Amino acid sequence: MAGKVVVKLEIGTVYQKNTNRNYYFRYQINGQRKAVSLKTKNQKEAIKKAQDLIPVVKATTTEMISAHIKHARGLVKRKKSLALADAWEVYSLHHERATPATVSEQNGYKSTFAEFMTFVEDKELEINDITPEISDQFAQHLRSNDLAVDTHNRKIRRLKKIFEVLKDYRGSDNPFDVKSLRRKEREEQDKQLRRLSFNREQEAELLKVLRNDNDVVKNKAEIRVVYYLGMFTGQRLKDCVLLRWDKVDLNRKRIWVKQFKTGKAVTIPMSPQLLEVLTEAENWKVDHYVCPNVAKRYNGLDKDGKNIGANLVNIDVLRVIKWIGLKPSVAVPGRKKKVTVYGFHSLRHSFASHCAEAGVPKAVVLSILGTNSEIVDKHYTHIGEEAQEKAIQSLFGDGNNISDRERIEKALALIDVLKDKIPEMLEVEKALRA
Repeated sequence: MAGKVVVKLEIGTVYQKNTNRNYYFRYQINGQRKAVSLKTKNQKEAIKKAQDLIPVVKATTTEMISAHIKHARGLVKRKKSLALADAWEVYSLHHERATPATVSEQNGYKSTFAEFMTFVEDKELEINDITPEISDQFAQHLRSNDLAVDTHNRKIRRLKKIFEVLKDYRGSDNPFDVKSLRRKEREEQDKQLRRLSFNREQEAELLKVLRNDNDVVKNKAEIRVVYYLGMFTGQRLKDCVLLRWDKVDLNRKRIWVKQFKTGKAVTIPMSPQLLEVLTEAENWKVDHYVCPNVAKRYNGLDKDGKNIGANLVNIDVLRVIKWIGLKPSVAVPGRKKKVTVYGFHSLRHSFASHCAEAGVPKAVVLSILGTNSEIVDKHYTHIGEEAQEKAIQSLFGDGNNISDRERIEKALALIDVLKDKIPEMLEVEKALRA
């Protein structure tokens, strides 16, 4: 090709089709020729990047060899060609595409593929040109972005699904079906932060500040109702914000919710506190939403049709939490974004915790929260711990399972009855309490 620049290396060559295009690194493995975009038009930088890739090309791990073999087979079995730039349109219309339950995750697939397209840069590549090396480079790129392990792996899973759906355009291999692309949970063992639940005092403080006239937040009266719904039903923010009056029966004191995230339908009895607040809310009824202004804000879109309202309402909710002196999120080393520890979802944790403390059967809590939630498992763990302690005591205890402290408490109770009749008991009591 006229104008083609070629530089030979220890393994493979670095070439540029013309001065206005990126350099490529071309090499052979298992008899098959491969080409990887180096994403630079600078020759010196391109050579450096290619030299960094040579150890990868030399790699003899079973996994990498297997990936190359699959790619080689794909060269033979490929039925059609599809430009990377046209891939999303084809995928989004394919009957086997992913159909997540939430709009957020649906948009996540599109944004992840767009991120991958930006990383690749060369839009003239075809789907079949994406090699295991390119997917590995993208994984390394994600690792450099200080993402949470779950976020990193979610992006890889999305791309794996997209390339799986587009398999007819590249054969049977999938460049994102390689375990080494994913990160391991133990990488964040020293960074794990969990969502915290509110205690009774904190919940009381939340309700108190939502009643006063000092602290200001948009649509405060409706935000207060949203908080009551979250606190006394354990439902998620979206389910509370978009609750409709046709799902509320004040006479029967029940609420029906079809959860947006799971599609699960649940029915929840109203507590007296919630009934009182919803009865008040009926006075401002203007449409089918219980909280009409907050619902309108939540459903707000920008000029491109992207939802921006959900984030605005979440900010309103977090403002209330700050009023009682709590920090909703904290910075974590190695993460770009702060990690949320207190949020509206904390009410869901609190609900499960209060149910566990009150001895509500786990199955009943699940019927309200609507899923086999890890939240419920966490707060019901203590039941198993108590059973374990009893088992150990029965096997290795002293036979009657009464601790020294319990024996002292029983003795003190007996002394309290006898000390008026037997003065000497006062000295015994002093000795036991010492």
